[in-house]
Amino acid sequence: MKIFSQLVCLLLLVAFTGQKKNKIIFFGDSITELAVKPGGFIEIMNSTLKKNNIKDNYDLIGAGVSSNKIYDLYLRLEDDVLKKDPDIVVIFIGVNDVWHKRLTGTGTDADKFEIFYSAIIKKLTGKKIKVIVCTPALIGEKTDFTNELDGELNKYCNIVRGLAAKNNLALIDLRKIFLEYDLKNNPENSDRGILTRDGVHFNEKGNQLAADEMWKVISKF
Repeated sequence: MKIFSQLVCLLLLVAFTGQKKNKIIFFGDSITELAVKPGGFIEIMNSTLKKNNIKDNYDLIGAGVSSNKIYDLYLRLEDDVLKKDPDIVVIFIGVNDVWHKRLTGTGTDADKFEIFYSAIIKKLTGKKIKVIVCTPALIGEKTDFTNELDGELNKYCNIVRGLAAKNNLALIDLRKIFLEYDLKNNPENSDRGILTRDGVHFNEKGNQLAADEMWKVISKF
């Protein structure tokens, strides 16, 4: 009888305290760094969770650092991700690995990009952390593939897609989704101003689209 009473108390405690929060870390560059600010895609998701009275079920954490590339993520993986013991990590990187080749000469070669990305995935999955990968969305919004780095960006997106398939990971294909949106909503073939403010960093519509598409995948976990 005593054991039964203890079990009932334990069940009641679980019922009143609720389930453990799902801790989700968004791991990336300046696009993710800005996402925790008002209007950013992480804050949009937080607001939606609050409106639906499920904010207590999730802890959304931004771990974005401006100018980061894939090897920067690898170097700060322990301190910024693993030590925080997340349930899910959303990796959103690649723009600077491509863009900075032309901008500053400090990008990342495609083979090294894949090696570092694979190493991050291995470390996370080795800790039983669920991993979601995102393709980098845009470096310029022209829809006729005349943005200077379209070809190179597509190559790196294919690497991310390949790693998702190889490792059986959830994929948020923002490259595909953003291109489809621009094709429908950019009749002037502008290089910015539809989903981004500068061709790379998201504006209000871009953040909303990213939040919607990310949540479609995250909510399934």
